[in-house]
Amino acid sequence: MKIRIGFGLGTRSFTNDHATFDPFVDALEDLGFDSLWLSERLGGECPDPIVGLAYAAGRTKRMKFGMSVLVLPGRNLAVLAKELASLDRLSNGRLLPAFGLGVADAHEQTAFGVERRQRAKMFNEALPLLKRFWEEESVTHHGDWYSYDNVCLLPKPIQKPLDIWLGGAAEVELRRCGRFGDGWLPSFCTPDMAATGWKTVNDAAEAHERWIDPEHFGVLIPYTHGDINPGYRAILDRRAPGIDPGDIIPTGWDGLGDQIRRFIDIGASKFVPVLVGEPDDWFAELDGVASAVLSLQN
Repeated sequence: MKIRIGFGLGTRSFTNDHATFDPFVDALEDLGFDSLWLSERLGGECPDPIVGLAYAAGRTKRMKFGMSVLVLPGRNLAVLAKELASLDRLSNGRLLPAFGLGVADAHEQTAFGVERRQRAKMFNEALPLLKRFWEEESVTHHGDWYSYDNVCLLPKPIQKPLDIWLGGAAEVELRRCGRFGDGWLPSFCTPDMAATGWKTVNDAAEAHERWIDPEHFGVLIPYTHGDINPGYRAILDRRAPGIDPGDIIPTGWDGLGDQIRRFIDIGASKFVPVLVGEPDDWFAELDGVASAVLSLQN
């Protein structure tokens, strides 16, 4: 099992300034982190994740790039497929596409032009279409939300196949991952919760005569150096009521390392730590994380 550890920045605004983003990306590459993950907020100061990751790809040779996550409903799928295939080729196969429905925020949903109740149905139709654009010579499709006639997408991605990662923890999200996804990257969960979810994902995949690579079981792990702020506590109350916050958000670099080991014990192998709060020195922070956890990579 290949253990790989990246780093997630979420929607932090310093990614929108080359004077701070450039050296951060360089440090991740130099220290040996496996991947960089950016999130999407149309109403936030952070850059578009495709643009931000393409910029980072141009500065690096080895590190991979993922979205945590890219909103799918509301996009032109053929254009998106072209953009991601281009990024995968220009980065020499270092793209890790991950998709979601979007944050439950009225302003974001308005910006994407999709009603909340429509998002899941659109998502379920869109995911197989993306794969068809990447894998088939010509695509014709007439569904409830998308319609294409003889669309030929070039270039094709360098990765064959270009695997799609999904998150989520609700029963319907787990079944969707098993039906359409190629990897699962949950967040805000304990190892026991993740193990139960991974079984549900695989049961759903088997029901649809699919198989998901056991190496494609990952976890996004928030960690802290102090108190958990009210925003994160609200997420924990919603996603894991009754669970000790410390069982989900470890404290310190050593706590992060211990949490990753617990997830490795239940079969996870891909990890994205995300710092809760802002450090005094980002480069010292990366050094600390690297010293504590990158030795787990193999």
